Amino acid sequence: MPMKRTNVYADPEDLAIIKEAAKRRGISEAEIIRQGIHLAAMANRVWDEPLFSRTFEGTGHTPSKSEVRDTVADAVRRESDPDSGTAA
Repeated sequence: MPMKRTNVYADPEDLAIIKEAAKRRGISEAEIIRQGIHLAAMANRVWDEPLFSRTFEGTGHTPSKSEVRDTVADAVRRESDPDSGTAA
């Protein structure tokens, strides 16, 4: 994809950090700035569709810490039990 040139104002301390990071990582300062722009763009993007389009049946309440802990522990026991037939 072709790049488009733009000018931005940046804090000198931020630019010094970018310069140091670019040298340490062996990439250009421009590449670090492009990565930062991409992260900012994605963090502020408005998606046309919801992340999850399906709904799931549930109990209708948020599980407590102990319910989550017990459910995870049960799943781990089932996975590690050689008699259960589900262990990999």
